[in-house]
Amino acid sequence: MGNSVRWARATWAGFYNAAGRSCRPAASKRFMEPTGQREAIRKMNEAGMDALIVLGGEGSMNGAHVLSRQGIKVIGIPGSIDNDIWGTNIAIGTDTAMNTIMDAVDKLRDTASSHQRAFLVETMGRNSGYLAVMAGIVCGAEMTLIPEVPITVDEVAAAVEDAYKRGKNHAIIINAEGSNIRTADLAQRLDELDIGFKTRVTILGHIQRGGSPTAYDRLLASRMGVKAVEALIAGTHGVMTGLKGKGIDFIPLADVIGNKRKINMEYFHMAKVLAR
Repeated sequence: MGNSVRWARATWAGFYNAAGRSCRPAASKRFMEPTGQREAIRKMNEAGMDALIVLGGEGSMNGAHVLSRQGIKVIGIPGSIDNDIWGTNIAIGTDTAMNTIMDAVDKLRDTASSHQRAFLVETMGRNSGYLAVMAGIVCGAEMTLIPEVPITVDEVAAAVEDAYKRGKNHAIIINAEGSNIRTADLAQRLDELDIGFKTRVTILGHIQRGGSPTAYDRLLASRMGVKAVEALIAGTHGVMTGLKGKGIDFIPLADVIGNKRKINMEYFHMAKVLAR
């Protein structure tokens, strides 16, 4: 491959250095225009890059597809805590974010129990309720609010008050950031309704995006990275690596950006059953 060692480092970070600016569509409006794309390809060629491995989320996969259509050898690797990228069971970073949420909620439960509080915990996820649903299950939350299932404040209040009447000494409500109820507004309204518990708010925010990766994420990243490099050597490109069952498969980038990954509503039902 000649310069094959170069593209082993050619993630978006490497592309940033080559182009002199961020070329991710979400971060650069110039890249969304033909002139910006042409400049990025020119800089890439000047740097001696003969292929590109793109690690990122939905915006990055869109950018990878744009470059692929213009003849650049590209392979995408899904990296997103939201787990909303179509074509893979899970993206790199999701498991780490989930463990961060679980650790935080476990600690909050100690305070909630000792002071008889209802804690509203806001998770990330943009327009996907994946993190919230999974957190609701593994953390034993009394209620989980997600963008996919709209709910009213009165319904939340009724559920939390019922938990209080049944003798529970705390309540944990997981609220996805994209749900139809703002966390701060919900907390204020619950206090006004006098549901038994006093409410407290914890917005986990960007703490979910950092920290030490879990063993699962490290292994997943290693498997996808090796698969991507081997594919480029074999002449395969224009695809994204994806976890399918126990194996790593390739999904055309055109299919990835043309579809939207949805959460499994059976998990949402499970979260509701376990909350009773």
